[in-house]
Amino acid sequence: MSSFPSIAVSVTCIKLLFITAYRSTDFEVHRNWLAITHSLPTSKWYFEKTSEWTLDYPPLFAWFEYLLSLAAQFVDPGMLEIANLNYASPATIYFQRLTVILSDLVLIYAVWVWQGLISPAKRDRSSKHDDPWLDKTTVLSMLFLWNPGLLLVDHVHFQYNGFLHGILLLATARLFQGRCVEATLWFTVLLNLKHIYLYVAPVFFVYLLRNYCFAQPSGKARQSLLQRFQLVNFLRLAGAVLLVFAVSLWPFLSKAQLMQMLQRLFPFKRGLCHAYWAPNWWALYAAVDRVLAFTGIGSGKTAMTIASPTSGLVQDTNFALLPNVPPLSTFILTRPVSTACSVGTLEETTGALVADSCPGAVQPQCLFCLAGTSMRRPY
Repeated sequence: MSSFPSIAVSVTCIKLLFITAYRSTDFEVHRNWLAITHSLPTSKWYFEKTSEWTLDYPPLFAWFEYLLSLAAQFVDPGMLEIANLNYASPATIYFQRLTVILSDLVLIYAVWVWQGLISPAKRDRSSKHDDPWLDKTTVLSMLFLWNPGLLLVDHVHFQYNGFLHGILLLATARLFQGRCVEATLWFTVLLNLKHIYLYVAPVFFVYLLRNYCFAQPSGKARQSLLQRFQLVNFLRLAGAVLLVFAVSLWPFLSKAQLMQMLQRLFPFKRGLCHAYWAPNWWALYAAVDRVLAFTGIGSGKTAMTIASPTSGLVQDTNFALLPNVPPLSTFILTRPVSTACSVGTLEETTGALVADSCPGAVQPQCLFCLAGTSMRRPY
C-alpha cells in the first residue's frame, strides 16, 4: 500500500494542471446553481429560470452547491449573482475547479477502503512480482484514480462525478464488509445527489433484501420465506432510507414543490435524444424521421414546421412521420435487462457479485440511451 499516497498525489497534480484548460457549458451550469442556492430561498430553487441552465439535480446535490456557495462568497461574490450569466472571473475558475479536486477526496478514501478488501493472500501473491506496477493494490488504485474518463469529464469538461463514484464505491465496499445498513445509507445519499444512479438501485435492493432481510436456511427443516423474513433488519434499512430522504426533501414537501422538482429531474419534454448527446438507437430513429421530414414523405410536414426532438430545449417535441415514443414504452424496453442483472444477485451471499453486477446493472443506463428516455444527460 506504500504506493497509494504517491498515486493519489500525482493524479492530484495532474488535475491542478487542468485548471486553466478548456471548460464546457457545465461550468456555467454549476456557477448558476451556486448562485441559485445562495441567493434564493429553497422554495424558489426549482422554479428559478433566469438562465437556461436550471437546477435539475436532486435536493442533496443542491444542498452540496449551497455549502460550496458559503465559501464562494469570500472568493468572488460576483459568481453568486443569478444575473451574471456566463460569469467566469479567474477567481471563479480557480474556485470551482478546486472544489472538484477537493471533492475527489471522497473517491480517494473509497479506493483506500477497497484496497483493504483485497485479501492478504492475494496481496502476498501480487507482491512477489518484480515489477511493482503489477501489484494488485497498485493496479486497483491506478484504475480508479487515474481513470481517463473521470479526468476528462470532471477536470476538463467540468463535473463532480469523482466524488459521486467514490460514494458508490464506498456503498459497495460496505456490502463486502457486511455493513448493510451503512451501505444502504451511502447508496441513498448517492441517489439524492444524482438520480441517474437509479440504474444501479435494483442490484442493491435485491442483494439487501436477499441477504439482510431474509435469514439463511438453517438445518434440514424447510422454512417458508415468511418464516425467514427478518422484520427488524428490514426496518433498519427502511429507517436509513427514510432518514436520508427526510433530510434531503424536507424543504420541498409541498405538492407544488414536489411536482416542480420531479419535472426538473425527469424532463421528458426534452425528447429522446436531448441535443444530439449519446450516439444511440433513438438518434438513428430521429435521423430517419428528419430525413423523411426533409423529403416531405408521408405526412406532408417538413423539417421547418416541427420542433426538433434533438434540440435539447424543454418543450413538447413530436416526430414528423414516425410514431412518438412515450416514456412508458422506453421503461418497458429497459426493464428486462435490468431485471436480468438483478436476478444474478439472488444467489450471492458474500457481496462479491455486487461489484460484478453493478457494471451489468449500468447496462440499462446504456439502454436508456439506446432504448429509453434520458433523465437528464447520458453521462
